[in-house]
Amino acid sequence: MQIETGCADQLGATLSEQGVNFALASRHAEAVDLCLFTDAGEVQLRLPGRSGAVWHGFVPGLGAGARYGYRVHGNWAPESGHRFNPAKLLIDPYARALDQPLIWNAAMAQGKSKPDQRDSAPVMPKSVVCETLHPDWQRPAHRWRDSVIYEAHPKGLSMLHPDIPEPLRGTWAGLASDPVLAHLNRLGVTAIELLPTCAFLDDKFLVEKGLRNYWGYQPVGFFAPEPRYGGADPRAEFRAMVHRFHGAGIEVILDVVFNHTGEGDARGPMLSLRGIDNASYYRLSDRGAYINETGTGNTLDLSEPLTLRLVMDCLRHWVLEMGVDGFRFDLAATLARGASGAVEAHAPFLSAIAQDPVLRCVKLIAEPWDIGPGGYHLGWFPHPFNEWNDRFRDHTRRFWRGDEAMAGDLARRVAGSAEVFDHDGRAASASVNFITAHDGFTLQDLVSHTEKQNDANGEGNRDGHNANFSEALPEREAQDARKRALLATLILGQGVPMLLAGDEFGNSQGGNNNAYAQDNPIGWLDWPNADRTLIAFTARLIALRHAYPVLRQRRFLHALIRAQDGLRDLIWRLCSGQEPTPDDWGSRELRCIGVEIRGAAEGPAHEAGDRAAYLIFNAGGPCEARLPEGAWERVLDSADPEGSVAMTCCAQTCLSAQSLQVFVQTVSQEPA
Repeated sequence: MQIETGCADQLGATLSEQGVNFALASRHAEAVDLCLFTDAGEVQLRLPGRSGAVWHGFVPGLGAGARYGYRVHGNWAPESGHRFNPAKLLIDPYARALDQPLIWNAAMAQGKSKPDQRDSAPVMPKSVVCETLHPDWQRPAHRWRDSVIYEAHPKGLSMLHPDIPEPLRGTWAGLASDPVLAHLNRLGVTAIELLPTCAFLDDKFLVEKGLRNYWGYQPVGFFAPEPRYGGADPRAEFRAMVHRFHGAGIEVILDVVFNHTGEGDARGPMLSLRGIDNASYYRLSDRGAYINETGTGNTLDLSEPLTLRLVMDCLRHWVLEMGVDGFRFDLAATLARGASGAVEAHAPFLSAIAQDPVLRCVKLIAEPWDIGPGGYHLGWFPHPFNEWNDRFRDHTRRFWRGDEAMAGDLARRVAGSAEVFDHDGRAASASVNFITAHDGFTLQDLVSHTEKQNDANGEGNRDGHNANFSEALPEREAQDARKRALLATLILGQGVPMLLAGDEFGNSQGGNNNAYAQDNPIGWLDWPNADRTLIAFTARLIALRHAYPVLRQRRFLHALIRAQDGLRDLIWRLCSGQEPTPDDWGSRELRCIGVEIRGAAEGPAHEAGDRAAYLIFNAGGPCEARLPEGAWERVLDSADPEGSVAMTCCAQTCLSAQSLQVFVQTVSQEPA
């Protein structure tokens, strides 16, 4: 084979009718070898061109499907941040596909005091040349305030579903199969948020224990769909999956991990960025040690232009070529750290997103923290980001568990956490509310386990959260009542609700609150034992949210008087019907609280419809509560999960223990 100079315009492998241009960014390399793999073996071609930090070359006649990797030459000087080792075959960080999953092997080791000389090529996945696609995607485009998110694992969602053909289970095709789409449409969700979908590593720590990296939070091939979820062409199958979700009116959001890679710390393998230019891509101390603000051994440096370009190019790739509609950024505080290491309002990543004509228009969700210094930043991220709200999770769990003095905290969460998010023009939908997520107890385990049960992870039950605010309720009836109350609070509160897949039918992980390594029935959804009554109840909740705009407002509620009727947009009430005093809010015993909601006073008169709603949250025992003046129609009682007939109420209502009721104004009470 011959190689020409090529160009540096596009990083990665760019296919044309004449051949393939290869470009790799490495500021500190001394030479780069392109390694092509054919039936005859490995062919090494030295990249002849260099433009700034980009090494490049063009191979005439090469086509789609060609398999390749890189060997990068340079200094081995860990104290200065350099760990070049041409014995290691490296994955192109811009590779659009890999030919096999990435699983730890000793030949991938980088070396300690000196470079490891074992050739890793025989055990490394090869990057695959793919054509660049520019399809015209037809997207559902739901507004934030109308959104209901369903967080799911791309494999675990379908593995045990009895109505999905076995060959499709655990694949991109199974994920978007007819039974799954029918279920999601029945629920009424508008978006599916998928745990990491790009190529990731089964790391040494797990492989040596006979476990797998199930969740996928060890990324290596940022542009490539994970091969283990697909067949002969995972890229085409991923795109077909997105098309099917779009056809069902469902957006696709990806959980993306740009805060670290699967290469780990100084003991980790050499797979890609470490061998390409360790000093550029990772945050290092003055002595070359990895800064670990992610808990995984390394931290990507998004203040470095090469790394920032990689991330931005990758995000645009998933939107434009693969059709996704948004992203949830794992440990997003790390992405907002500048050159000093501090979280900065004008960090390069945030500034790049704000001006990007593609990315600023998709759904962006920040997990607003990391484990580094000053790493907790709930409410801090600028528009257009929404944020995971862990206060909603914790305070809602504690209120329904019966903890003392939690009514005020619940009130703030149900009203959209305005004290956190109402600044700089942000919308009330900025809060992504959740009670459970992949990381933590499922809803069923939240009411059936007081302590985590993580022994299957092989870490002596030391891993996973300890502050779960859970309670093992002994009776099934009590468990079901609390689950319904928690679900109703989540779905009917102001903000954007995120439902963990399986919570709608009582899925359990046996008390494991950190099932990251459980690629087995512990981590897979238990469809055969699904609670059909709970599914129907969850669908009713989401239908109520969609039916009444007052439950999903864009503007915050501050108990202000509305110009159109002289009534306040938010009024909290005790069971007596009276408004709480400061002493009431501070009471350790307050377990039942109601809220009267109208369209926000600061918005257009009919932006949230014309029917007020009244919600009553009762975490205590059975009680009676007076309703506000006027005629009200009860549209939900969580104690009656199969109730289908609305009841007109005038003065008061009886509430069961651990229940929530929802009322709307009757037609006669609508303002003229």
